[in-house]
Amino acid sequence: MKTDQKQLSPEGRDQLLETLKNRFEKNKARHEGIQWADVLARLEGKSAKLWTLDQMELTEGEPDVIGVDSKTGAYIFCDCAPESPKGRRSLCYDRDAWNFRKENKPENTALDVAAEIGIEILDEEGYRHLQTLGKFDLKTSSWIKTPANIRKLGGAVFCDRRYDTVFYYHNGAESYYAARGFRGILRV
Repeated sequence: MKTDQKQLSPEGRDQLLETLKNRFEKNKARHEGIQWADVLARLEGKSAKLWTLDQMELTEGEPDVIGVDSKTGAYIFCDCAPESPKGRRSLCYDRDAWNFRKENKPENTALDVAAEIGIEILDEEGYRHLQTLGKFDLKTSSWIKTPANIRKLGGAVFCDRRYDTVFYYHNGAESYYAARGFRGILRV
């Protein structure tokens, strides 16, 4: 996933924008009152943000607009794949947790991958907001930003949706599972 040049080819840019537009139009309930033309205008000239959106897409996050940041006016893109993104699963929470494992280390960590592709991992509030826009993680779970006091004690938190309810759980930060990934956001 790493690359020194965080820029898409013109063809890649056009293909990504077409994908994002189609998803935006198909899921209007996620972003009532927001027009695609305004989002597109905000994306113009932001090659690093487009690269990040492409990374979200390549890891099967299916990014879509879910709101506007009230402080900055930025559009908020979030991973809206029905299940935790396939290309971002089987990861422990962070580098400290990865270093703690003596054997069977996962390939990477949720926080490192998020930093590599330029997104923020969802916090509990963001995750719960996403769940008001649809039903996500019915078979998977997603790491979320862990409060410092929990992380200091070796834990990390994740969420999922079961029985039409959003659950908030804990696990050792060094744990990883094939059905647990993470969701991220990008402000543009």
